[in-house]
Amino acid sequence: MTKRTHRAAALLPDVIAVAHAAAQQILIIYETEFTIEHKDDKSPLTDADLAAHDIIVAGLSKLTPEIPILSEESGEVPFVVRSTWQQYWLVDPLDGTREFIKRNGEFTVNIALIESGEPVLGVIVVPESGLTYFAVSGGGAFKQPVGGAPLPIKTRMLNDDCVVVLSSRSYGSEALQDFLARLAQYRQMPLGSSLKSCWVAEGLADIYPRFGLTSEWDTAAAQCIVEQAGGQLLDLTLKPLRYNTKASLLNPSFIVIGDTNHDWAALVTA
Repeated sequence: MTKRTHRAAALLPDVIAVAHAAAQQILIIYETEFTIEHKDDKSPLTDADLAAHDIIVAGLSKLTPEIPILSEESGEVPFVVRSTWQQYWLVDPLDGTREFIKRNGEFTVNIALIESGEPVLGVIVVPESGLTYFAVSGGGAFKQPVGGAPLPIKTRMLNDDCVVVLSSRSYGSEALQDFLARLAQYRQMPLGSSLKSCWVAEGLADIYPRFGLTSEWDTAAAQCIVEQAGGQLLDLTLKPLRYNTKASLLNPSFIVIGDTNHDWAALVTA
């Protein structure tokens, strides 16, 4: 275990506790007539997004006051400042706000620790069920139900006879339809938030292709979990996503794959 992995592993229990504290507050608001606003990019914002942000920032600041925090609900941090960060927390306090508004349970709390552009710790909590997914670089990936022990998770081998493809509940595209048309046999399953990546990580699905814009806080925690479960989160040139390398915080289109031995190149780059 490297020095950085040992540090991340030591932080993990406290980070999980912070994520659960945010999840509990999200659930409280979930049961109320919460207000809905919209950001400049037209994406929705609720009381739960802001409350979870406040809890996570307070918790991480107390845990590691020396490590900066970048959250979806933070004010903009100029790249000239961010580019000096070798280590920072990358947070989506409520991933799947549209699913939260629909009250379908498919939303998560995402916390990642980034070091030198790579996610080395990932925690994802599903507020409605209390299920926790977590991973530390070099330490494997796990899921833990409420009151239960952590269970190791692994991606699965691809069965070409029926590829299980996850897609967003709230976003679609012609590119996705073109991708699906290149599959001989497939079953498409819509799902919200970072749960799609978690399902690939635990072997419930084979691939999650995302054509269109997402932000770095949408993928970081999930990428750590997927990679430690044996899968990959790749851009369309089949390179792993990297973080805080440019002024924009937007991701390119990407795929989350379980079976890394399969030749995805022809399918993705066709």
